[in-house]
Amino acid sequence: MEYNHREIEKKWQKFWEENQTFKTEIDQSKPKYYVLDMFPYPSGAGLHVGHPLGYIASDIISRYKRLKGFNVLHPMGFDSFGLPAEQYAIQTGQHPAITTEQNINTFISQLKNIGFSYDWSREIRTSDPNYYKWTQWIFMQLFNHYYDRTADKALPISHLVEQFAQGGSAAVNAVCDEDVTEFSAEEWNAMSEKEQQLVLLKYRFTFPEESYVNWCPGLGTVLSNDEVKDGVSERGGFPVERKLMKQWSMRITAYADRLLSGLDTIDWPEPLKEQQRNWIGRSQGASVKFAIDTTLNPSPVGGGKVGVIEVFTTRVDTIYGVSFMVLAPEHEWAAELTTTDQKADVEAYIKWAASRSEVDRMAEKKVSGVFTGSYCINPFNGEKVPIYLADYVLAGYGTGAVMGVPSGDQRDWNFATHFGLPIIPILDTQKDTDQQADNTKEGHYINSGIINGMTYQEATDTLIKWLEERKLGKGKVQYRLRNAVFSRQRYWGEPVPAYFKDGVPYLIDEADLPLELPKIDKYLPTETGEPPLGRAEGWKYKGEYDYELSTMPGWAGSSWYWYRYMDPQNNEAFASKEAIDYWQRIDFYLGGSEHATGHLLYSRFWNKFLKDLGLVPHEEFAAKLVNQGMIQGRSNFVYRLKSSDNAKPVFVSYGLKDQYETTKLHVDVNMVENDVLDTEAFKNWREDFANAEFILEDGKYICGWEVEKMSKSKYNVVNPDTIVDKYGADTLRMYEMFLGPLTDAKPWNTNGISGTSNFLRKFWRLFFEDQTGKSKLVDAEPTADELKVLHRTIKRVEEDIERYSFNTVVSTFMIGVNELSDLKCHKKAILKEMVILLSPYAPHITEELWVALGNEAGTLTTAPFPVFEPKYLVESSFEYPIQINGKVRANLAFPVDMSKEDIEQGVLSNETVQKWLEGKPPKKVVVVPKRIVNVVL
Repeated sequence: MEYNHREIEKKWQKFWEENQTFKTEIDQSKPKYYVLDMFPYPSGAGLHVGHPLGYIASDIISRYKRLKGFNVLHPMGFDSFGLPAEQYAIQTGQHPAITTEQNINTFISQLKNIGFSYDWSREIRTSDPNYYKWTQWIFMQLFNHYYDRTADKALPISHLVEQFAQGGSAAVNAVCDEDVTEFSAEEWNAMSEKEQQLVLLKYRFTFPEESYVNWCPGLGTVLSNDEVKDGVSERGGFPVERKLMKQWSMRITAYADRLLSGLDTIDWPEPLKEQQRNWIGRSQGASVKFAIDTTLNPSPVGGGKVGVIEVFTTRVDTIYGVSFMVLAPEHEWAAELTTTDQKADVEAYIKWAASRSEVDRMAEKKVSGVFTGSYCINPFNGEKVPIYLADYVLAGYGTGAVMGVPSGDQRDWNFATHFGLPIIPILDTQKDTDQQADNTKEGHYINSGIINGMTYQEATDTLIKWLEERKLGKGKVQYRLRNAVFSRQRYWGEPVPAYFKDGVPYLIDEADLPLELPKIDKYLPTETGEPPLGRAEGWKYKGEYDYELSTMPGWAGSSWYWYRYMDPQNNEAFASKEAIDYWQRIDFYLGGSEHATGHLLYSRFWNKFLKDLGLVPHEEFAAKLVNQGMIQGRSNFVYRLKSSDNAKPVFVSYGLKDQYETTKLHVDVNMVENDVLDTEAFKNWREDFANAEFILEDGKYICGWEVEKMSKSKYNVVNPDTIVDKYGADTLRMYEMFLGPLTDAKPWNTNGISGTSNFLRKFWRLFFEDQTGKSKLVDAEPTADELKVLHRTIKRVEEDIERYSFNTVVSTFMIGVNELSDLKCHKKAILKEMVILLSPYAPHITEELWVALGNEAGTLTTAPFPVFEPKYLVESSFEYPIQINGKVRANLAFPVDMSKEDIEQGVLSNETVQKWLEGKPPKKVVVVPKRIVNVVL
């Protein structure tokens, strides 16, 4: 019986599918364990060998936990809305659903080919109306709730309306927009429906508002910050500009404190948690109001309608050092504050700043800005402060205004120096402020009016009290975190279940869910600039009201999907209470750290909201998170002679290239083995290489190589299907784990995979004869040495899987199989346990060997994990080196509990020792227990 991986792997994949081996149901008799991979997007390119890394690790955990007696939920689905499918639809006219379906089928085929133990009966897709019905339903709950500070949780909008009706705005302590106005109960009750609804929008968790976004005209949609690189779209490289647009937003800021405190309760990578802390950016400080000076602004463009500029500062103690004010270029008052003589400069600067992404603006070191011509008044000393626009200030962060204190802030110092503005020292300990800023808080204040002579804390308290008494500001906590834009001007996304009546948004009836995507003629914005949904003919709610034409962003469907896996066919709820109570939350979540401030932050927000509504049991949705590292590509290169003509290009082997002038070119790694190029395949690869000639070394063309990101443009993509066909899925699984620690980046090198393949064949040979295929298995009792190998392997495998050290487990297997081979062990009692141990890593070969051992097919999945017994690692004897006059002359074994006197007697009676003694009694015998015996003549 030969080890034929192709035959064996297809056989067991078919068996698992036909017998629904990994189908999971609620089982109260077992502890549960929920293992989940981050939602993949089904791209047209399919998987390369870097993608399965995390899936293999999570599958090992799933199979291991089943062996340990857990009821394991291990599902898979697809985050199937997305821009790539829409762009393909724009280019080809093909509906995105068709492309998405094809891509998903390719993904599923590849995943099944690697032998993952997914419960495919639970597969979900975000683009399925039966799924996004519940994404829309959650959106509706968000619309119908607000955050009550007193209750410290989300409460229904109806509760807010009751408070307004009884006590006006003063009765409410809620998270809301900054610009809410105060009103009495009488004023509220006298408002029209439209007026009340507009007030409520300032409190709802989701609401439409004017906000600055990354607008990409080339793609016809808004992009998130991580979809913009160097001022252009990551997809397609189209220019991106900052633009004020009406967008739906999510009030994630309401949960800022809980998002911070929750990080201390979960086992997630510390660098990722720190990223979230920085993104949330909690700052303690004060807001200060600077009145606009009208005496020096004789001709502002907008007529001077603005009254005050409010800023937030963490260093209110520096207020007397303010020498300028900076607004974001897109600030709503920029035009109002610009004087006629500054208009041309300001408009040019605003246009330039709009072409740059937020990331670029924050990373810029070069100073830029423009004076508006207007001034504001420092409330503490009445000094006139010039107002500038500068791109390092963002409209969406805080108030979009920053007070400049050049003596204490280096960025402000650079700005002041560039524009020749005053640098006012404010502490007697500040040094060399004419050379650089000094941000010390030590010492006593100078040039600082009412706080002169005070220290930092005393000055801060005094200034905040002064502001609050005069209603010119207040102590305040602020966050870097901003409300999340929740609209995309795309077709291929979840429709927002809202319509507009008299300019006010309302929700559709819950009975009308799901609101499905309508048919449109093409997937482009309308001629009047509306999103693609504007093309849908007669698409109105109840035939009368306009629907929202933007769709939800990609993160909507992935912010709650783990609950749908618990109960994917439920038509009455996103998941039943029974299912949620049983599965609770994710126990082991695996995915990339690049999702830290996107998916992972939004998901935590939605989960906390669902917890407030009493729909889920935990504040945090994933108890444990592991970030896998990237598998990088190993690129190969050929070297073309610069002097060769196009008709007959000449390529020089790597070892000879320095003797010639050459150009380095990437070559497809699939035609290279051990860095040796298949020259015939190379000539057939491209038409312009058909007549290629080669300068060889030792009859071979040797390629150069480098480690780079795996991508099609570098021709270093390795398809897992190719590896599976040649070496087998079990070999691929073990090799990817063997490459290095799961969390580290590591290069792929097909050259090393043969060693893993040979290991599996060696394991197979413990069961079957190489030539005849005859079984070698015997029922004999194991020896002490065989039990020692087995239990040392059990101990190491269990310990290392529990700490996610998947690579060292492979090493342990290899050592154990080598030792059993040396012992010529073919005993069922030993090999049965070894098969169970190996099964999470190499499930196909172990299923085959499990049956060969006489077990029922399909029972390996739930076989009990071998129990480590320390007694088998306890040595019963020790082999002592016997030295005679300092030289080792023999090695003798004695029981470890034997007395020194008995060991000495045994040594002296040994024939070899007697020969060296030559009948003479020794002067001394020194016995060091479990180390050495020294005989001195």
